[in-house]
Order: sequence, then structure tokens, then C-alpha cells
Amino acid sequence: MSMSCSFFTACLIGCLLTLTSTMKAKEMSRIGSSEGFQPVSLKREEDDQPSETDQLSMEEREPETEVPVPKQISRLPSVVESALYPNPYHKPYLSRKYFVTRPGVIETAMEDLKGHITKTSGETIQGFWLLTEIDHWNNEKERILLITDKTLLICKYDFIMLCCVQFQWIPLSAIYRICLGKFSFPAMSLDKRQGEGLRIYWGSPEQQSLLVRWNPWSTEMPFATFTEHPMKYTSEKFLEICKLSGFTSKLVPAIQNTHKNSTESGRGKGLTVLTEPILIETYTGLMSFIGNRNKLGYSLARGSIGF
Repeated sequence: MSMSCSFFTACLIGCLLTLTSTMKAKEMSRIGSSEGFQPVSLKREEDDQPSETDQLSMEEREPETEVPVPKQISRLPSVVESALYPNPYHKPYLSRKYFVTRPGVIETAMEDLKGHITKTSGETIQGFWLLTEIDHWNNEKERILLITDKTLLICKYDFIMLCCVQFQWIPLSAIYRICLGKFSFPAMSLDKRQGEGLRIYWGSPEQQSLLVRWNPWSTEMPFATFTEHPMKYTSEKFLEICKLSGFTSKLVPAIQNTHKNSTESGRGKGLTVLTEPILIETYTGLMSFIGNRNKLGYSLARGSIGF
């Protein structure tokens, strides 16, 4: 009897162990499957409120019954296309250093020159230009040029004191040759410049003495050489008055009309316009190297001296 009870007890315990293991296996399989997995939200309580961007997207969302229409994206125009002036690649503090670019300075200079010409000659002014003169020693000089009915005026103007320092009057009837082209230098020159220019002849350079040709301060040279002012791209106004092509397009017909109406005989009966290199005979170029690098030929703000 005791043996049968022990056997029955052992069978009961075995059945319980088998049932327990079966239930654990089923529970583990349920946990591993996706049916018994419930994701847990990690949001805070305040995150349950819709944000401003969510509200905007909900408000702008169209009804589901309507066919969604793709929205056009409006693109801002390019800076270069929308605003050419001032030049986006031109540093503003560089233009402020030149007195000619300051408000009202170039307008004051034009009014002064108009009044001077009205008092002296009474001729009609056809245009003003702001260019850079390059002398026979390759030195740059800031100049205002005026074309009248009969004269080409080259003015040295002090843009700091707002007064005219020097005038050079050249009769249009005396100009017989104009050269357009790139600058060229002797092969042994140490100071060369790039770019293009314009040279106006009213006399023969071959007739000048060596003393005149090798004098850096000589004003008796029978020609003048010009290039565009460095402040050309500061504004639309300066683009017009600093453009070398605009000056040439006014100068050539003015000279031709003067030659037609001139009663003088000789060489003044024609104008020759050439496209050829413009030779500047400088070899060492120490003066022009120092002067041009420091812009000594311009009315420039150079800072204070002292403590």
C-alpha cells in the first residue's frame, strides 16, 4: 500500500513538472512573437501637445477627397542678377578710401568744371569721364576728362579740397591719331602692367628730345594715355563715367566733326584710329612701382599720423 502511494505521488509530481515546463515554453514563444509585444511610448506629457509646425501642416493639409496639387517653390533670384550695383565682389571699405566715391564729390567737381568752362570759353560740354592717366613713366594719375565742341580738357582735380589744380586744353583739330590696345613694355622692363588702354596723339613723339622723354615730371609729351578708373564697378553712375569705351565713342566723332569743319590745312584733315599695343618705355620702374602700389596718384584716405 505504501509503495502504491509513493508511485502515485511520483506520477503526480511528474505531471505537474511537465505541465509547468509546457506553459513556460508557450509563454517564451509568445514573448518572442510580435503578437505579445506592445511598444512603450517614451514621450513626455508635454510632448503629446501638437507643435506649431504640426498645426501648420494640419491646417495646410487639403481634404482627402480633393486631388493634391503640387505646390510651386518660389526661388529667390540670384544676387548677381537682381543687384548688379554695387558689385557683390567689390569690398565696400576699398571704395570708401577714394574721396571721389563719397556722396556729392563727383557732382561738385562737375559743377565746378561747368562753371569754369562757361566763364572761359562758353563751349558746350558733351560729357564728363573719370579715368586714370598713365604717364610716360607708367605712373597712374586720377583725371577728369571733358569733351566740348572744339576741345578735349584733361583736368587734375583735388577731390579732398574740391578744387581744380591743373588744366590741359587740347584742340580736337590737333588730334590726328588714336591707338587702342593692350599695354606693352620693353623685354627688360621690371615693372609691367596688364590690361588695355587708349592713347591720344596730337604731336609726334619722335620729335621730342631725350631730356623731355626721360624727365618723369615732363608735361610736354605730345600724347596722353588713359585706362579705366579702379572704382568703375562701385555703382552704376561710376560705371558710365569710368568706361573707356564710352569715352572713345564720344571722342572719335567729335574729332571727326572738328576736322570736317576745320579750315586749317595740313595734317589736321583726318583722324586715324588704330588697334595696336601701347608701348610704355620703362625699364626699372622703381618710381611707378612705389607710386602705383600705394595709389599716390589718387585722392585717397591714408589714415592719421600720430598717437
